[in-house]
Amino acid sequence: MRAIEVREFGGPEVLVPAEVPEPAAGAGQVVVGLAVADVIYLDTLLRSGWGGEHFPVKPPYVPGNGGAGTVLAVGEGVDAAWVGRRVVAPASGAYAEQVVADAAEIVEIPDGLGFAEAAAMLHDGATAILLARAGQLREDETVLVAAAAGGAGSLVVQLARDAGARVVAAARGERKLALARELGAEHAVDYSADGWQHRAREVAGGAGGAGVDLAFDGAGGALGKRVFETVAPGGRFVTYGTSEGGFADIDQRTAEERNVQVTNLLAGGPPAQSVRQAALVEALDLAAAGRIRPSIGATYPLARAEDAHASLARRATVGKSLLVV
Repeated sequence: MRAIEVREFGGPEVLVPAEVPEPAAGAGQVVVGLAVADVIYLDTLLRSGWGGEHFPVKPPYVPGNGGAGTVLAVGEGVDAAWVGRRVVAPASGAYAEQVVADAAEIVEIPDGLGFAEAAAMLHDGATAILLARAGQLREDETVLVAAAAGGAGSLVVQLARDAGARVVAAARGERKLALARELGAEHAVDYSADGWQHRAREVAGGAGGAGVDLAFDGAGGALGKRVFETVAPGGRFVTYGTSEGGFADIDQRTAEERNVQVTNLLAGGPPAQSVRQAALVEALDLAAAGRIRPSIGATYPLARAEDAHASLARRATVGKSLLVV
């Protein structure tokens, strides 16, 4: 079958089309014929060789962590009724025509939701739901969403809007800011401009431009620290981004002095599978009901996975990237 391989760590150019054996389902597993593969920023980091202490990936390997498609076969102990059903499947090696997934982890796609929309929810939809819970979204609060045009960030903007919060979006460039406004942000601030965090505090209002009640950091690194600066005393800061190669390193003493609650969604590693699965089900249901929608900014044929990664590296992608298998 067709797949994409990483034969050595490096830039997007190391993603090369290949022919690999078709997978077979073992006990408790299913084979899914993928229609759409999800592309997340973590894929680009692993391809470069980052995170070996946490993600033991070694070339040659097929990248990707899941997608949406149709169950083709089931293994021992799995209900044969799954065959032919449309599912979202968390699975490694998903830049391929077929993947093997644990039957306990797949989720059926609700009626009315397409493969692309469902695949876009696999990671970012579940993450957005977990972020909303961690941040404790509240009516009439002011919420800043950094990386607001990204896969998860664009969904958090919509969840905050639906919760009755006033949303300040932070992103890079007018195309991304325009998307955030379209999704419900009342204000949009370009974080490529010097001092943008001060502008964000100003538009948030409050006494003396104190800042926002809650900030979601989808960037990490030095940019994440500036996101933290937008939070008013007594506020909340939720970080999950590593687009700058690491999480935002927030000084604990500073957080305590300002009485800011800091939550790193991924500090203890990925959430438990059951937690992520429940969040995914909720995200899919909200999307099927039209409450939220993934912002799919770019789709590429499987063979052009290199282009998808290159666009992410340039920060040129607005919204979600997917591979059409």
